[in-house]
Amino acid sequence: MELHLHGKTALITGASRGIGLATAARYLEAGANVMLTSRTADDLAAAAEGLDPGGATGRVAWQAAHVGHPEDAESCVAATVATFGGLDILMNNAGTNPYFGPMLDIDVVRAQKTFEVNQLSVVLWTAAAVRAGLGGGGVASGSVINVASIGGLGVEPGIGWYNVTKSAVLHITKQLAYELSPNIRVNALAPGLVKTKLASALWEGPGEDRIAAHIPLRRLGLPDDIATAALFLASDAASWMTGQTLVVDGGTTQQPSGGVG
Repeated sequence: MELHLHGKTALITGASRGIGLATAARYLEAGANVMLTSRTADDLAAAAEGLDPGGATGRVAWQAAHVGHPEDAESCVAATVATFGGLDILMNNAGTNPYFGPMLDIDVVRAQKTFEVNQLSVVLWTAAAVRAGLGGGGVASGSVINVASIGGLGVEPGIGWYNVTKSAVLHITKQLAYELSPNIRVNALAPGLVKTKLASALWEGPGEDRIAAHIPLRRLGLPDDIATAALFLASDAASWMTGQTLVVDGGTTQQPSGGVG
């Protein structure tokens, strides 16, 4: 089955590297126009050039923005519509984790930053996209994809507050799926540990082999593993899915509890 996005326009946050950039490549390959956004202009320019050298296709654009700022959400969404004539797909992918340690020891500044980027931004950018016409084409014409984490499904040492925000994203996804139906589908991705810069402290060096040994498929995820799932959720192949969380984790969450045997 071919998954295509011909004639559609996608806006991806956190798109200059990792899962966001891999998804942009998949969407572009599937025929979509893609607006990239992240905080750093130089990184975005390099990402866009890598996807569409010299702007040959005219289907890639970028704009620097901070996902935690409402005015940046409005500006970036408006730029997407002005450049490509509309908006069909929003991928809320940007994330951060500035703190590692016991949850009760986190300071307010880092707690607030994690909340703004991982959780509040999902609401801000979805609201801006809806106001700009996302889903205006009729039933299931719009798609929002929120990148959460399997951390939102359980507990882990050191990243408790991060996981709290990702758990919230899972519930936000369900709530928005209810509120925005029938014209907009809202689904979430819950990746396991993926080899990205954000997670590099967890997997670089000997950590990778140690962690992979406990994953049923015996490897960490790659950005494209998540990008292909994001392509499915954005496509018409998922046209009867909303409010769902697609776990892509190499089987990490399919482990014995340890309480039996």
